[in-house]
Amino acid sequence: MRKAGKLCSKTGVRLEDTGFGYTLSAIGGKYKMIILFWIAETGPVLRFNELKRKIGTISFKTLAASLRELEADGIVERKAYAQIPPKVEYSLTRKGESLIPVLDAMCDWGSANRKSAAR
Repeated sequence: MRKAGKLCSKTGVRLEDTGFGYTLSAIGGKYKMIILFWIAETGPVLRFNELKRKIGTISFKTLAASLRELEADGIVERKAYAQIPPKVEYSLTRKGESLIPVLDAMCDWGSANRKSAAR
């Protein structure tokens, strides 16, 4: 992959061993970027059920698994409160916030190319 004349990796390197491969593993999957989008758009903090309502089509199990993976990668922070009923909040870490320009670039690309794709 080229960026301003610079290769992202040397030829012959496995994708998983590149920065691009790491990024895909961290935010890949059907819902991870959608979760990041909603936390960034409506945050800085969202509770589990708020995320579930905003995404709509995601199951509780899939949302929990995706949030666990994002937390394990240091992208999302989980804060649990010892109370009844349980209260858990999710927010972006510094590492997660550093992904916002990537999401913004994807939004810009989509806005610029959306009309041409409708043909």
